[in-house]
Amino acid sequence: MTTTTVETSAETSAATAGARRPAGTAGRARRGGPGRLASLASHAALVVASLIAVFPIAWLVFLSLGPDKDDYLHPGGIWARMTFDNYAFVLGHTAFFDWLKSSLIVSLGTTVIGVLAAATTGYAVSRMRFPGYRKLMWTLLVTQMFPIAVLIVPMYQILSDLRLVDSYTGLILVYCSTAVPYSAWLLKGYFDTIPFEIDEAGRVDGLTPFGTFTRLILPLARPGLAVAAFYTFITAFGEVAFASTFLLDDGKYTFAVGLQSFVSEHDAQRNLMAATAVLVAIPVSAFFYLVQKNLVTGLTTGGTKG
Repeated sequence: MTTTTVETSAETSAATAGARRPAGTAGRARRGGPGRLASLASHAALVVASLIAVFPIAWLVFLSLGPDKDDYLHPGGIWARMTFDNYAFVLGHTAFFDWLKSSLIVSLGTTVIGVLAAATTGYAVSRMRFPGYRKLMWTLLVTQMFPIAVLIVPMYQILSDLRLVDSYTGLILVYCSTAVPYSAWLLKGYFDTIPFEIDEAGRVDGLTPFGTFTRLILPLARPGLAVAAFYTFITAFGEVAFASTFLLDDGKYTFAVGLQSFVSEHDAQRNLMAATAVLVAIPVSAFFYLVQKNLVTGLTTGGTKG
């Protein structure tokens, strides 16, 4: 009697569960359902997006292997004539390493000075309420609205008065004037996410405001600093207009200006430009690798508060 009752109850429960199950659920489960279709669609979209992102780089590398400057007009002929002669010519018969030295001096100098200025500015506005702190941040934002063509003439006059034309220092200061405002806004938003109690704990432990900033806040703001450093480095490394205007000595040319030497009024050595562009990407990729661990965190966290 007891066994029969248990078996009858189990059968009744199974039947009730089957009756409550929506029609077609079992069929969808066997076929994979909309979940699998959505997953396939998202993966296909990611593959397409990746191909779109990678194609220009792959195409540039492919053109750099063509021996003739006009191979871009008939790229199919490159397959049978691939060569690394363009890279050998750029490394051995151009001022490539001088361009590399100048680019690294300017880019790293701008990164160090720019991030330091942006971090102190963002921290001051985030933590201190001094007269005009809101106007200061809006002023930094307004400076980003002027096009480069408008800024070149007054900046050239200022650098000329300071005798900084055709110098790395002058170009670094110019780049800082464009990179610091954005980075200050970025870091201000990131500092807002750090609890104010950390500053109070630092003061209780006897730290000065600068000691609290350097020993407690900066280590916590490492992702935000990584984003600001990467943006500043890229801004200085690839800029053309300011570098070609303020650098007069060809021994101080950066990569962006040096690439122009492959283009003349009646000719353009596009194969050498492609090879140089591929080589230029190596330092940028190396810098990205150094900061990529903190890059995504800094990009997402810094925008949670304004």
